[in-house]
Amino acid sequence: MSSLLVEGDLSHEANVVWLEDPSNLDYVRQTLDKTPRRRNKPRWARHGRMVGYAELDANAHADPDSGLYRRRVFFLLPHDRDHEPDGLYAAAAPGEAVDPRTVEPRRVGEKTRRSQTGSAKGARNPGAGPGRNVREGAQATSPGRPA
Repeated sequence: MSSLLVEGDLSHEANVVWLEDPSNLDYVRQTLDKTPRRRNKPRWARHGRMVGYAELDANAHADPDSGLYRRRVFFLLPHDRDHEPDGLYAAAAPGEAVDPRTVEPRRVGEKTRRSQTGSAKGARNPGAGPGRNVREGAQATSPGRPA
């Protein structure tokens, strides 16, 4: 399946489940996989490791030909930046890589300076922690305070 996603591919996502803390990762790869169920952790029989996945809502329909659901899966390969910080992707990122802090149900993750060139330690935004999506250049605002 294509790893370059559009929001129409994600219209039935209910939530995203992280198997690892995404705040420790500069980027994750995202792809659509065909799975037999809407929810729960899908099987993973690929090279690398699954770091998260999407669960679908009750309105999601299986493909009529295969009986399988298309679900987004987030993964990393052994030669990715988290394992080899000085390797192939030290100052670049694969095409399907997105910043995990920008991942939300029904929205394609975004490419940011951190995901494309930075290191989680060097580019970490202090206002961005688990469950918060603050992109580089964006201002975090407090409730009741104007931006």
